[in-house]
Amino acid sequence: MRIIIFRLSAILLLFTSLSAAAQNQDHNTLKIWVNGACGMCEDRIQKTALRTPGVHTAVWDEHTKMLTVTTGAKFKEDQLHQNIAQVGHDTEKVKAPDDVYENLHACCHYDRSDVPPSQKSKTIRGKVLEELKKGEESPLIGAVVHWLGTSQGSTTDADGHFELEPHPGSNRLVVSYIGYRPDTVEVKDGFDLDIVLSNTHTLKEVEVFYRKKATEVSFFSPIQVQVISEKELLKAACCNLSESFETTPSIDVNFTDAVTGTRQIQLLGLAGPNIQITRESMPDVRGLSALYGMNYTAGSWVEGIQLSMGAGSVVNGFEAIAGQINVELRKPETSDLMYLNLYAATMGRYEGNANFSYKINEQWSGGVLLHGKSQQREVDHNHDGFLDNPLSDALIAIKRWGFQGKKGWEAQFGLKGALLNDKSGATGFHEDVELHTGHWWGASVATKRAEVWAKIGRVLPNKPHTTYGLQLSATRHEQRAYFGLRSLNADQKSAYANFIFQSIIGDTRHTYRTGASFQWDNFEENANNRWYDRNEQIPGAFFEYTYKPDDKLTAVAGIRADYHNNYGLFFTPRLHVSYTPRDLTVFRISAARGQRTASVWAENIGIWASNRNIVLHGDAEGLPYGLRPEIAWNFGLNFTQGFEINHRAATFTAGVYHTNFVNQVVVDFDKGPQELHIGNLDGRSFSNSAMAQLDVELLAGWDLRLAYRFNDARTTFAPGLLERPLLSRHRAFLNTAYETKSGWHFDFTLNWQGARRIPSTASNPAQYRALERSPDYFLANAQISKRWGDKYDLYIGAENIFAYTQHHPIIGANDPFGPYFDSTLVWGPIFGRNIYVGGRWRIARR
Repeated sequence: MRIIIFRLSAILLLFTSLSAAAQNQDHNTLKIWVNGACGMCEDRIQKTALRTPGVHTAVWDEHTKMLTVTTGAKFKEDQLHQNIAQVGHDTEKVKAPDDVYENLHACCHYDRSDVPPSQKSKTIRGKVLEELKKGEESPLIGAVVHWLGTSQGSTTDADGHFELEPHPGSNRLVVSYIGYRPDTVEVKDGFDLDIVLSNTHTLKEVEVFYRKKATEVSFFSPIQVQVISEKELLKAACCNLSESFETTPSIDVNFTDAVTGTRQIQLLGLAGPNIQITRESMPDVRGLSALYGMNYTAGSWVEGIQLSMGAGSVVNGFEAIAGQINVELRKPETSDLMYLNLYAATMGRYEGNANFSYKINEQWSGGVLLHGKSQQREVDHNHDGFLDNPLSDALIAIKRWGFQGKKGWEAQFGLKGALLNDKSGATGFHEDVELHTGHWWGASVATKRAEVWAKIGRVLPNKPHTTYGLQLSATRHEQRAYFGLRSLNADQKSAYANFIFQSIIGDTRHTYRTGASFQWDNFEENANNRWYDRNEQIPGAFFEYTYKPDDKLTAVAGIRADYHNNYGLFFTPRLHVSYTPRDLTVFRISAARGQRTASVWAENIGIWASNRNIVLHGDAEGLPYGLRPEIAWNFGLNFTQGFEINHRAATFTAGVYHTNFVNQVVVDFDKGPQELHIGNLDGRSFSNSAMAQLDVELLAGWDLRLAYRFNDARTTFAPGLLERPLLSRHRAFLNTAYETKSGWHFDFTLNWQGARRIPSTASNPAQYRALERSPDYFLANAQISKRWGDKYDLYIGAENIFAYTQHHPIIGANDPFGPYFDSTLVWGPIFGRNIYVGGRWRIARR
């Protein structure tokens, strides 16, 4: 089956390439400057260009801000500039209307003070170095730098740095120093100059360039948003979405147990289900996929990620409590014609990803995203008789279409299918022989999932500040699982619709978004031969108002009302305020309510990898699981400051957040080591989180990120108000990355994890007891990659370089059917050092 898919994709790619080559024979190429800030801007600019008559292909470079188009006979350049400006992006000839710009998505608010290279009058900065011998350089003090044919110039300081105002009559610099022959340097558009002199070296041309950061924080959005680009994701293997946050200090990634290999992310001291995870602003990871769902998105499919902490927008629903993660996948009309990624690791894991895109006609584009995984090597480094990682197979595919019509219409349609099978447990376990015999302990989770979605929207040509759109999706999810002698089978059917209308009130100081949504979920769960069915129908409506009287203050107030067929009517208010007293200084505050229905078994699947007696205290008749919904209030205060260190950009961010639960579904490990109780909160539950992060470019191509995070998360358990178990209070983080002009990339990440509280096992016999608190420890990852042009990459990396592991992560591993067997008290890595290699090959859209 896989061979057939790849052969068909190769034939499709060949046909597309030949067709494109035939079409491009009579085409002309034009480059224009278009201002923008992110992947969403790229998508909007390219779509708009493709809707312009006579434009056949369009590619916008986020780094240089240059739009390259191939055109035919009907093309008019002025019309292209007008069309792009009307959707909110300044071009070198036409400035976008202010109201259209203000209504762009928050992460799309580019710096409007930026101008085309031909119009720039910014200070030219650089450094003059002396090449001592191959690979060694030293700054030249007192070197003279001046514009060719003029007397306007400067000299280098003690570090070799110089600053020079541009000259309208020259774009060539003359660099001279005693003992060296003067050389002429052509300055192209951009920023930092690095000039190296040697006795035998003649300078011909130096290109000044801007390095876009791998992760950027918006200075314009009233909501604290981190934009994680593809460049950040390439710092690690990022095989799937759950592994895409290794270099993001605000996200913690832990294992739910020592058997199934299930990863769970945490934000603000709260588990992953409290984070709303969307795909292109539509619900994605929720319900039965609450934990495994991040495995259903391959890392190489991701174009970018927007991460916001605390409250989100009411437009996206009511479920976000700790924050929101929105994932943007590669679009068929703008992504590479072909992108292949192959990965292999010493743990026996092999993965392959293939992305294809093609143009159907002037309005339609298509794309295919494929992912395959196989891990069948049995590994037991700690010799406890249990696999360190599950054996697994996965095959996931997406087929999607993009449409750019006339009169402002555009649409996206997609289909997704996933087949996954994970097996774990004792090394000698064979499902076809040992299942339920009580001789060998084994576990299996088999998943089948199908999704379909559509996004249809329009920008009114005569009123570009007025837009409307409709989001639709449907999901079918089947899960068949067992853990030792226990079974957990479940089915989910879901449907979602969201209509959004956006416009202004009077002028662009007052904008609003309003609309209505409907969410339907049907669950049938059989947990160890006991049925838990629920049917949820939630119609709702929302209104969000934005007040922006000037460039300093922005306030966003939203309210939504939803009616739950089990919980009744409830309201979700949210408020965001940002204040910018001066350039690159932003203060933000937020307050919001969140509510969600806990999918008890799916969100706590690790508890089945033990022999604890699981007791569900669900006494509210007619409610899902007999439990009330989770309700919490989140309050946040954030500060962002941009500045320069040695003429290089740096950003400092600090934030504090408080989450207070009105009600929570509490999973209590503390009543006894052979028991686990699940029920509604009876007491207090809160989380206080503080974080500071510094991002700085130390030298040309060398980035450093330092961060510290503190969590104080407490919940009332059976003994009283305690720290949440297995959650580190302290975390320190360092990431450094260096890239050379020859295509080498070096990345290193170091994490320090503080101690964690472990639920008491004092009543167990001595040999079955765990520590009261875990030790602190360090984790280090590194990767080296080499790129050849824009087509080929090879990479090699190491995870957990120090090979640190938790000793005896499974209590009672020698007696897995005995009363003390428990794999849920996991606080550290299970698998030791992992070495991986991989390669990427892309054919870019021309």
